[in-house]
Amino acid sequence: MPAFPDAARRAVGDTRLRHNLAHATSTIRGRRAGAVAELDDWGALREAGKQIKDHVLANLGHYLRLLEENVTAAGGTVHWARDAAEANRIVADLVKATGETEVVKVKSMATQEIGLNEALAEEGIAAYETDLAELIVQLGDDRPSHILVPAIHRNRSDIRDIFRREMPDAPEGLSDSPAELAEAARRHLRAKFLSAKVAVSGVNFAVADTGTLVVLESEGNGRMCLTLPETLISVMGVEKLVPSWRDLEVFLQLLPRSSTAERMNPYTSTWTGSTPGDGPRDFHLVLLDNGRTATLEDEVGRQALRCIRCSACLNVCPVYARAGGHAYGSPYPGPIGAILSPQIRGIGSEVDSSLPYASTLCGACFEACPVAIDIPEVLVHLRARAVESSRKHPGEQMVMGVAGWTLRSPARLGLAQKAASASRWVVGRNGRIRRLPGPLSAWTDTRDAPAPPRESFRAWWERTEGGTREDRRGGR
Repeated sequence: MPAFPDAARRAVGDTRLRHNLAHATSTIRGRRAGAVAELDDWGALREAGKQIKDHVLANLGHYLRLLEENVTAAGGTVHWARDAAEANRIVADLVKATGETEVVKVKSMATQEIGLNEALAEEGIAAYETDLAELIVQLGDDRPSHILVPAIHRNRSDIRDIFRREMPDAPEGLSDSPAELAEAARRHLRAKFLSAKVAVSGVNFAVADTGTLVVLESEGNGRMCLTLPETLISVMGVEKLVPSWRDLEVFLQLLPRSSTAERMNPYTSTWTGSTPGDGPRDFHLVLLDNGRTATLEDEVGRQALRCIRCSACLNVCPVYARAGGHAYGSPYPGPIGAILSPQIRGIGSEVDSSLPYASTLCGACFEACPVAIDIPEVLVHLRARAVESSRKHPGEQMVMGVAGWTLRSPARLGLAQKAASASRWVVGRNGRIRRLPGPLSAWTDTRDAPAPPRESFRAWWERTEGGTREDRRGGR
């Protein structure tokens, strides 16, 4: 993926994408505002969610050990994965041990993060997404562009064409009617549910004191994946813990209202280990680190690990609404992706070092976040880290060095100000600097700047004796 500015520039030129995003995000945003306004104690719930998450992060080792003990006691098997490669290897080995070559999946951001589908394909294992939007993305050989609505960039005619082209059992004459599209997907997936012996799931929350895992979804596909197959493999980021069911109650109020604007989630599935004769015979939990403990060490950046994947920050972000999710080059798009991806992947790549700048710092994301992640604060923090770690911009370093040398001397500063005032007739004749030459054009390619004033404040102060003598020449 290219850096965010380059990817966003192409996305902004797609008028249909901008229309789809504007319509979808404004609709979700309006409904969410109504759902939140129904609760007089929303602020208290938000603070409770923040404190529970911070408590878990401060005691993560304890709660992970407790979860492992209780999952194991309930008949499950726990696996620890340090990174994406280890997690993919664990899942692939578990599937191959069953002798199966197909798995069904319930939507999971963690498996997208590690590229599990691609890793399984390399091992000869086909993974079938069962969430409707994820199915659309998969059949279209596409990438998700939204946390909650992965196919938000597609319209009904796109989906009809994808189903006609890629779904072997799509009915002839399929139209773009939502009811017909949903029915075609339902019939296609039902065959997968009934034949699959292995399922892979994500995890929204894990209750440490009972070893219970929780998945929230809106279509019932998750319930099918979690109950019908003989083997269930769940991949979970280590930060998804809550201490108790009482704590889970807080998030079961925060998440539905912040994501789908519903008072309660349509399908909330919970399971604890395995039970003979009821559900999967074998249950495996893969606990994924993949940069999370490194993120935990950052006192400012660690608050990103509070995220409950509700997508509220995406739906209020003016940058996301115009650029879309693909421009972020990550399974985690929008404001949360701009702070989470550079931390779990590292800020060394071109795309990750650019993500903290994919924001206007307007603060709308912070106001919308149900667990009070101060995304603008983390963005500024990561921008500083990107500058400190960068060794790819010697021109910028040279400019900063010259600026420091100039500012250390009043005489040099005065000369620089006079030169800047004189330059306005060359670079800012209309009062704005719209194009600078050479390497400096990287600045003006993305912004205009005011032209230098005709007279600096220092020059004005000296000429008017601090403003006490009348300014007869009309200078400012």
